Amino acid sequence: MRQRMRVRVTGVVQGVGFRPFVWRRATRLGLGGWVENDAGGVTVELEGAAGAIAAFLDGFAAAAPPLARVTAIERTDIPCAAAASPTFTILESGRHQATRSAVVPADVAPCDACLAELADSRDRRFGHPFISCTDCGPRFTIIESLPYDRGTTTMRDFPMCPACAAEYHAPNSRRFHAQPIACPDCGPVARFRPSSTTPGDAPHVQPTGGEAAIEAARAMLRAGGIVAIKGVGGFHLACDATNAAAVRVLRDRKRRPRKPLAVMVADADAAAAVAVVSDQERRLLAGPERPIVLLRRRHGPAAAAIPGDVAPGQGSLGVLLPSSPLHHRLCIGMPPLVMTSGNLAEEPIAIADDEAFARLGRLADGFLLHDRRILLPCDDSVVRCVAGMPLPLRRSRGHAPLPIRLGSEGPAVLAVGGELKAAVCVATGTEAVMGQHVGDMGNLETLEALHRSAEHLLSLLAVEPQAVVADLHPGYLSTDWARRFAADRGIPLVTVQHHAAHVASLLAEHGREPTAERGFIGVCFDGTGYGHDGSIHGGEFFLVDAGGMQRAGHLVPFLLPGGDAAIRQPWRSALAVAHAAGVTWRPPVAEVPSAEAEIVATQLRRGVGCASTTSMGRLFDAVAALAGGRHSIDYEAEAALDLEWLAASAPGHADQVHAWSLAAPGGGPVTADWRPVVIGILGDVAAGTSPATIAAAFHAAVVTMIVDTCRLLRDRGAGSTVGLTGGVFQNAVLVEGAINALHAAGFEVLTHHAVPPNDGGLALGQAVLARAMLQLESSV
Repeated sequence: MRQRMRVRVTGVVQGVGFRPFVWRRATRLGLGGWVENDAGGVTVELEGAAGAIAAFLDGFAAAAPPLARVTAIERTDIPCAAAASPTFTILESGRHQATRSAVVPADVAPCDACLAELADSRDRRFGHPFISCTDCGPRFTIIESLPYDRGTTTMRDFPMCPACAAEYHAPNSRRFHAQPIACPDCGPVARFRPSSTTPGDAPHVQPTGGEAAIEAARAMLRAGGIVAIKGVGGFHLACDATNAAAVRVLRDRKRRPRKPLAVMVADADAAAAVAVVSDQERRLLAGPERPIVLLRRRHGPAAAAIPGDVAPGQGSLGVLLPSSPLHHRLCIGMPPLVMTSGNLAEEPIAIADDEAFARLGRLADGFLLHDRRILLPCDDSVVRCVAGMPLPLRRSRGHAPLPIRLGSEGPAVLAVGGELKAAVCVATGTEAVMGQHVGDMGNLETLEALHRSAEHLLSLLAVEPQAVVADLHPGYLSTDWARRFAADRGIPLVTVQHHAAHVASLLAEHGREPTAERGFIGVCFDGTGYGHDGSIHGGEFFLVDAGGMQRAGHLVPFLLPGGDAAIRQPWRSALAVAHAAGVTWRPPVAEVPSAEAEIVATQLRRGVGCASTTSMGRLFDAVAALAGGRHSIDYEAEAALDLEWLAASAPGHADQVHAWSLAAPGGGPVTADWRPVVIGILGDVAAGTSPATIAAAFHAAVVTMIVDTCRLLRDRGAGSTVGLTGGVFQNAVLVEGAINALHAAGFEVLTHHAVPPNDGGLALGQAVLARAMLQLESSV
């Protein structure tokens, strides 16, 4: 019996070779019809024997291309065509407009087949630094609008040569309808320019092109120079990672005195020479996303060649493999290369040549460029393995803007995150689409990058938000931007408490809705978040029950002298917790002038110029200063990182773990008293206990407190599922210890695997909670 069926496919189905896959499958079964991209995904019409159509659909999603993610398939029987055609064709996109938006594909590193061609001197694309196919290449950073076709990307600047056009239209080609298709005859071209003392003069310097451009960059790197390299999502600044002098110059120019720098190596075997690489970490390194992976440093000649200044005071090393063919070519015959974002500290990365000349001209000695336009910046993703599972620390290139499936439908909203590690999120239907990492809202350039990211994502997804969502903190620049955006669009602004958003983000990535939870315990530890009471929260336990989220526990508050000044000066937090514990401690005069320390001590005695906080992040800072001597920092969470690596290096388990004191006055929220721990730590310091042992004991004490508090809440009627979220839970020692102890106590544990536990995942939780608020209001 003859049959005709329309099949609508949604998910990551554009830019991943999906239409050629459909063509081959239909043609093999002798089916007629067509396939096309549209603004909502892919539409297929099939006509032929009913058995052949059934065979086409059997195992359809499982057989899809490796980069595809099919989220839904809708089938509709339709009348057969009056004049049936036995052929199956790929139509030009856009004849049918869908009511919802297609998923925008992420940028993908070169596949093995393209890398083989890149290295094959007999292939016409030998050495071509922009080689790609349907399984790899740039996507998100070159797409102007959907549906995804060459004409809606920046590749339209490069008309295909006859050979590429033939491959593009040949169904048996790996480049059949591959939109970034290019070759040396028609594609982008690499250029190298030396820098200039006057950035405006740089465009007038005669460039070097092709393979000579890449070799010029290699020569400059070998000579100890700094090269700005234009990649897929923006510029990197690179230098020879084995050249200590070059690393110091790069740090000085970039104004990044101590923050760890990532290192690029040619392949996973080269990574294993400088760091310990597990099977899971090897898969992450070589995956299509090509993130920076935090690895444990190895001891040996290859590792020793990388100076300590690359990652000062850390037992880990951020390592990445080449993320583009250009980077692969650059690595040939080269030592490990430092690869850091192409920006000054706290600025967004540069993406355009003129912008790079202006902003990086005094940082770089030369520029390795290309003429493919980048529409918006997309920095490297960062991940580490914790308890054998990936823990994302920054979700950007390779991951953005792939969607998170939500547990239910809801109104369309735009969420803008917080003040640090900002990334926007658009929730529409049953999906939340998170944009790329933008950065910290410390200047107008980053605020403008936030604006561009939000507008571009809304445009790509064809979404008109019904509300915009921001953090509860009234002083955040992101909240101010959201307020103006809401006024311009005539839509409401919804504000969400910081730590509630963290908990909702964790639930959402696991496909769970806060409104549907019964007795879920959310443990949220981070640096600072504005509470409804106007104080600074950060060491929180939440109970999610019967559709509500309430604060069920927190640390005993302490005063934070100077507010945000304590973030950069952990000795202030140390002085504060010692004061609250009723013991005497003063920072070393060599580190902190005694007059300044006395002023802060006076502030604490009088309670002036101080903010009340329950921050676990600041408590970690305080212990780092008390035990490890970290009194000031150069980048966020440096003191806590020091404490983590001290704990990881401790021989065996600490003999003496100081206990927290828990109380629940009047049946109210549980208060976790850290003061006995601080008193014990100061006693250990006086007794000459090593900083590593003190750090390990402190981590163990925090783990015990988490378990004891969750037990107490469970005894009160909470459930047996616990979630760990917030920036403090980037700490592998803490997370692994908490997971093991909670499991032993009979709890199910949820941790982050898709979005960061830090503020980079905040917008997802904001969007989920705001949708619940809007739906509740509309039902009243």
